[in-house]
Amino acid sequence: MSVNDNAATTEAGIRHLEDGVQRDFSASMSYGDYLDLHKLLSAQHPRSEPPQHDELLFIIQHQTSELWLKLLLHELRSARSLLATDQLPQALKRLARVKHIQNTLTEQWTVLATLTPSEYAQIRPFLATSSGFQSWQYRAVEFILGNKNPEMIDVFEHDPQAKQLLTQLLEEPSLYDEFLRYLARRGYPIPASVLDRDVRRPYVIDTDLVAAFEAVYADPAAHWGVYESCEELVDIEDNFQLWRFRHLRVVERIIGDKTGTGGSTGVDFLRKALQLTFFPELYAVRTVL
Repeated sequence: MSVNDNAATTEAGIRHLEDGVQRDFSASMSYGDYLDLHKLLSAQHPRSEPPQHDELLFIIQHQTSELWLKLLLHELRSARSLLATDQLPQALKRLARVKHIQNTLTEQWTVLATLTPSEYAQIRPFLATSSGFQSWQYRAVEFILGNKNPEMIDVFEHDPQAKQLLTQLLEEPSLYDEFLRYLARRGYPIPASVLDRDVRRPYVIDTDLVAAFEAVYADPAAHWGVYESCEELVDIEDNFQLWRFRHLRVVERIIGDKTGTGGSTGVDFLRKALQLTFFPELYAVRTVL
């Protein structure tokens, strides 16, 4: 093969831009403009001195999680609004997306799990008192799903915007509250104690409500939309628990039983969260079927 043949082969392997591809963005919007990439990609500010290679991983892991949490909250609030206006099929579409977001958030822990205890020890001092415990978006997601705790709002006294959102979500019905109200409007025997409860309180099981779900699960074909909705909610809770468990295991493999940077007991605190539930009757009904 001659030199010219090699040149021809290289040239043939080039994918030239098509004539219609936009090249000049001096007066039009580019991909970077639309996504505000200059701002997004300049938001990583490692603080270690001397610089530690693994700090960028730690920052990006948590920043991307916050972006997904923003979308998760957006979808959950929309699903709740749709239930409040009796638009169940549209609400289920939102919840289907919620499950995919949850899967992505859970899978992300495998990236952080590559951080060894020795590597984390090099950057931990520079975190000071910052901690994922202080994620107001995570607390917002828990609030809208029904795990409400007014004490958590105290952590955000320094952030008026976060405090305002959490206070609002504390005082509003949860996703489950709106689902149960939807069922009541459809003639299902939802106890008045559930419908009239103080929505600022964390949801706790009502044994009288289990009977309503027992009727749904005993004859799925006659209650298909509600039956499907119940299973969607169970999926969401299962996914949330998987996320909690992966979080616990990653923290355990990196810091063991050390106290968290935010002052919590670390792994022990995370382990207690596994006992929390959002939709208790949807699990209790399985026992009585």
